[in-house]
Amino acid sequence: MDKTMKFNVDQQQSDERKEILKYVYGALKEKGYHPINQMIGYLLSGDPTYITTHNDARKVIRRVERDEILEELLKFYLDHNVE
Repeated sequence: MDKTMKFNVDQQQSDERKEILKYVYGALKEKGYHPINQMIGYLLSGDPTYITTHNDARKVIRRVERDEILEELLKFYLDHNVE
């Protein structure tokens, strides 16, 4: 067990996660919420009521596990901020 495990994310899954995040962001914004705060509340607590039911956004975001969303966010951040 002294070898590092390697984890791969399929590009198609990654693209789908990005689209889901954009969709939910748009639904929250459309309803007048602060989308970042609401999404952080959901990610930290796991409570889906942080996400609006408008345009089925709550149902849509639950298609992706929270850890997968965090993975996508971390990957995006590091890809754009680390040399």
